[in-house]
Amino acid sequence: MFKFLKGVVGGSGTGVKDLPYNIVDPYPSAWGSWSHFRGNSKDDGSPVSIFSLSGSNPQDGHLAAGRNGVKRLRTVRHPNILSFLHSTEVEAIDGSSTKVTIYIVTEPVMPLSEKIKELGLEGTQRDEYYAWGLHQIAKAVSFLNNDCKLVHGSVCLASVVVTQTLDWKLHAFDVLSEYDGTNGTATGPMLQYEWLVGSQYKPMELAKSDWATIRKSPPWAIDSWGLGCLIYEIFSGMKLGKTEELRNIASIPKSLLPDYQRLLSSMPSRRLNTSKLIENSEYFQNKLVDTIHFMEILSLKDSVEKDTFFRKLPNLAEQLPRQIVLKKLLPLLASALEFGSAAAPALTALLKMGSWLSAEEFTLKVLPTIVKLFASNDRAIRVALLQHVDQYGESLSAQVVDEQVYPHVATGFADTSAFLRELTLKSLLILAPKLSQRTMSGSLLKYLSKLQVDEEPAIRTNTTILLGNIASYLNEGTRKRVLINAFTVRALRDTFSPARGAGVMALCATSSYYDMTEIATRILPNIVVLIIDPDSDVRSKAFQAVDQFLQIVKQYNEKSNAGDTAGAGSFGISSMPGNASLLGWAMSSLTHKGKPSDQAPLAAANSITPVTTTTSTASSGLIETPSTAPVHRVSSSTDFADQPMPASPTSTDGWGEIENGIDEEQDNENDGWDDIEPLEEPKPSPALTNIQAAQKRPVSQPVSQPKPQATSLRPKSTVKVTKDEDDDLWGSIAAAPPKSASKPLNVKTAVAADDDDPWAAIAAPPPTTKAKPLSAGRGRGTKPAAPKLGAQRINRTSSSGM
Repeated sequence: MFKFLKGVVGGSGTGVKDLPYNIVDPYPSAWGSWSHFRGNSKDDGSPVSIFSLSGSNPQDGHLAAGRNGVKRLRTVRHPNILSFLHSTEVEAIDGSSTKVTIYIVTEPVMPLSEKIKELGLEGTQRDEYYAWGLHQIAKAVSFLNNDCKLVHGSVCLASVVVTQTLDWKLHAFDVLSEYDGTNGTATGPMLQYEWLVGSQYKPMELAKSDWATIRKSPPWAIDSWGLGCLIYEIFSGMKLGKTEELRNIASIPKSLLPDYQRLLSSMPSRRLNTSKLIENSEYFQNKLVDTIHFMEILSLKDSVEKDTFFRKLPNLAEQLPRQIVLKKLLPLLASALEFGSAAAPALTALLKMGSWLSAEEFTLKVLPTIVKLFASNDRAIRVALLQHVDQYGESLSAQVVDEQVYPHVATGFADTSAFLRELTLKSLLILAPKLSQRTMSGSLLKYLSKLQVDEEPAIRTNTTILLGNIASYLNEGTRKRVLINAFTVRALRDTFSPARGAGVMALCATSSYYDMTEIATRILPNIVVLIIDPDSDVRSKAFQAVDQFLQIVKQYNEKSNAGDTAGAGSFGISSMPGNASLLGWAMSSLTHKGKPSDQAPLAAANSITPVTTTTSTASSGLIETPSTAPVHRVSSSTDFADQPMPASPTSTDGWGEIENGIDEEQDNENDGWDDIEPLEEPKPSPALTNIQAAQKRPVSQPVSQPKPQATSLRPKSTVKVTKDEDDDLWGSIAAAPPKSASKPLNVKTAVAADDDDPWAAIAAPPPTTKAKPLSAGRGRGTKPAAPKLGAQRINRTSSSGM
C-alpha cells in the first residue's frame, strides 16, 4: 500500500532511464535542498527544467517535504505559479545504503537571481520590470491566500523563477499548508515543515512558533511578510542575511515604500493584504505593466480601444525594456494576431518589434504568424500585409511563397478595390523572384495580362513596370512571347501618358532580350512615332530609347561587317540615362483616374499619327475599338468601299478576344500573350503587318490593283487578296483612286452624296433581295466577307440605281 501511494505522489517511472527527459547542466542556485537543472525532452527536444532532491533515508524529513511540494505543485494551477509537467521518485542501492531521489519536471525556467544578472537592467527600465514581476508574484500569493486558503510560508528570492517570456512564477511548495485559523480546536503546528524556512524570513510570530497568534491572524499575514522580504532582496541586490536588514530602506523606491512598510508590520493583523497591494499601489502603475495588462485582456476590449492602443504601440515599444518587448510583448502580439483578437494596426507593431530580432529569430518567431495571416479574410489585415511586404518578403523562403503565400496574394488581383489591386501588384516586385516558373507562366502572367487593361490608369502603368522588373526571372520562351506584345501593343498605345512612358522605359530595360529582327521590325517602328507624342516626358524617353536601340543595331552591324557572326546574334544595353527610375513605381497611389481631360491630348494626336488605337473602358476594363480609330481625316476622293478596312487594334493584339471570351478555349492554357505571338514564317503575319503599317507615315506610291473579287469564287483567293491589301494599308489613301473598267460600285454617286463621309457607300438603301447586308464594311476590322456576299453586294448596288 505504501509503494502504491508513493507511486501516486511521485508519478510514473522507476528510474532516471525511464524519465522521458534528459538532464543537462545545473544552475548555481535553487531553493532549499533542491538542485535545479536544464533539461530537454527525449521526444522533440523541447526545453524543460528539472528539479531534484536526494536523501539517504526514505523517512527523511526533507524527502517528506519534497513529496508534499510535488503534490501541491501538481494540484495548484495558476498563470503565475510554476507549471508542472512530470515527476518521478528513484531508489538507488549504493552498497548497504539506499539513496532516494525525487525529480520534478516543469516548464523551462531560470532562478530570478540569475536572470536579474543576465538582463542587467538599470534605472527606470529596471523599476518597470521589477514592478511587473512583483505584480505577478503578488497575484500568485493572493490566489493562494485569499482564494485557496493556503499559506505558502517561504516566499523569498529563491522561491521565484523566471520563464523564457520573462514572467515571474512562484514555486517551492514544500512548506505549503492549509490555513486552519477557523478551527478552534487545532493546537499543533499549522505549517508542518516550517523548519525548512530560514530564520531571516520568518515573522516574529512564526519564529516564536506562536500558533495561537498565527491562527488568529489573517491568512495572508505570513506570506505578506515574505513578500516584503522579496522586495528587499531584489532592490538591494543581496540575499537577506538577517531580519534586522529589512529596516534598511535606502534601496526601496519611494512610491513603493509605504506598502513595503505595511507588508512588514510587526502586528500580523495589520499587514497589507497582497490583493490590496495590487489594486492600490502607485508603484505598479507604469507603462510596462499597463501595456502587458492590456495585451492579456485584449479580448475584452472594444475595437476603438484596440485601434488606439495598437497605433501607439510602435512608439511605446521603443521606451520599454528591449528584452521584455521581444520575449514577452512580441509573443503576445503574435498570438493575438493569429487568433483574430488584434486589429490590423498591430501588424505594424509586430514588424517593428521583429526588426530588433536576428534573422534566425525573426524566421522562428515572426514569419509563421505572417504566413498564417495571409489566409485571413479581413481586408484590413491583407492591406497591412501588402503595405509592409518589403519588411519581411526577403525572409520568406521560395517554397513558402510559392505554396502558401502567393495563392492568397493572387486573390487581390481580382479584388473590387482598386487600392488593393494596386498593392497586390506592387507586392509582386518582392515576391515574384521567389515564384516557380510554373506559377509565373500559369498564373501570374494571366493576372498581369488583365491588369494591363485595368480601368485604373495607375494600375496599367505599374503592371508594365512590374513586367520590366521581373523579366529576368522569366524563361526565354516566355520572354519572347510576352514582353514585346505587352510593351508595344498595349503600353505604348495606352491613353494614359505615364503608361506610355513606362512602356518605353520597360523596353529599354529589357533590351538585352530582343534580337535584331524584333528591334528593327517591332520595337523601333513603335517607339519612333512617340517622338511627337503630346506629352513631353514621353517624347524625351522616346528619343532616349531610339538612341539606345539604334546603338544596339549599329553594334550588330559592325560585328556583322567584321565577320564576327558568333557575337552578332544579340546585343543589349541594359541601362540608359534615367533608366533607373524603372525600378520604382511610376504611380505611388491612385490619384490619376484617367479622366477624359487626361486622355484628350492623345485623342487629338490621333489625327496626326496613329500612336494609340485602343482604349480601356472605365466600366469593364476590356479592350474595345474606338469608333474614330479607323477614320483618317484625309481629303481624297478615294473609293473607301473598294479598299479593305484596316484591322482593328483589338483584333491585332488578340488580347481583347481573350478578355471578351471569344477565345475561351485557350484562356485556361495560355497566359494572355499566346494569341499575339509572332509567327515564325519568313513573311510577317497580318497582325504584325498592321502594327508596322500603322507606325509608318503615309507615302505616295502606286499600289498594285487587286483583282476583283467577282472573278473568282474560291475562298482561298479572297483571303489572299485581303492579305495583300493589308501589306500596304496606307497606299490606297495616298495614291490616286484606282480606275476600274468593270465599275462594280457606283463610287461617284456615293462620294457625291457626302464627300466628307467615308461611310456613304455602306449606308446605301437596303437591297430588294432577301440577302443579309454585309457586316464586314462597318469599320470593325472583321474578317473579309465571303465571295458570295460580295457578289450580292454588287448586285444590290447596281440594282439600286446608285
